[in-house]
Amino acid sequence: MTAIIEARDLGRDYEVGGGLFSKPGIVRAVAETSFSVEAGRTLAVVGESGCGKSTLARLVTMIEEPTSGSFYLDGKEVTKDRWRELRSDIQIVFQDPYGSLNLRQKVGAILEEPLKINRPKMSAKERHEKGREMMRLVGLREEHYDRFPHMFSGGQRQRIAVARALMLEPKLLVLDEPVSALDLSIQSQILNLLNDLQERMNLAYLFISHDLSVVRHVADDILVMYLGRPVEFGPKDEIFEAPRHPYTKALISATPSADPANRRERIKLVGELPSPLAVPPGCPFAPRCWKTEEKCRAERPQLTGTPHPAACFFPEN
Repeated sequence: MTAIIEARDLGRDYEVGGGLFSKPGIVRAVAETSFSVEAGRTLAVVGESGCGKSTLARLVTMIEEPTSGSFYLDGKEVTKDRWRELRSDIQIVFQDPYGSLNLRQKVGAILEEPLKINRPKMSAKERHEKGREMMRLVGLREEHYDRFPHMFSGGQRQRIAVARALMLEPKLLVLDEPVSALDLSIQSQILNLLNDLQERMNLAYLFISHDLSVVRHVADDILVMYLGRPVEFGPKDEIFEAPRHPYTKALISATPSADPANRRERIKLVGELPSPLAVPPGCPFAPRCWKTEEKCRAERPQLTGTPHPAACFFPEN
């Protein structure tokens, strides 16, 4: 099956600081990141805050231009001069349902706006019908069409955000922490909605999250990132049952379990996450890793091994 999106060595650098007599520092927010997502499947990107997850989301949705590497949509390279024509195929749902909607617009206007911008030949009647159809699809009633966002709960607002993202019938939906701001009971409703929409519309999902219990519910494959670089990639079941990178093992050990018989021993990482402005030489995880040897501090490991690669010289068995 052909991938909807494929990234090859994608990278994004930022200049930080600097002044009259000093050069700015370089932060590599994302580096050497490769992946692909097929229709009907979900790739989850996980890691601590600051690992580059949200930056990766901005690159894929063409909000920012990559510094290095490239990515392809339906086999065709995405270049800046093609952003306008391709943005309809990739849409994003943001983390905060309270901040991602314009509180001065009614729900109908919010849903119809993408069509006004990207489908200028569509009539007002067609836009109106499309908006109401999408509201029904995400589980909202038609009378909600003429209400303002402040009249809805957090879960309903996120349903509106999902509906807006689907108005242009995209092939890939980027979900940037879509349920982290919601109560647990509402989280499950939104996740079930996303699963139903994926099956119905054959959507590809790039699911950004730090919550592995949520990831286990929705993902097909998982990409683990640390300080802007991928450190492990593989099918969901293999990642959870047999993590190869020590960092992945530590993340999974911190995931709460509802089954008392299935509790893991918590791995407590020593030390703080290194500054992105001063990434240590060798393996960036070495200062916090319990398996570190001299080779780890001198040389950076590559993401190797098939079909479950890990960037570690001494991976878990």
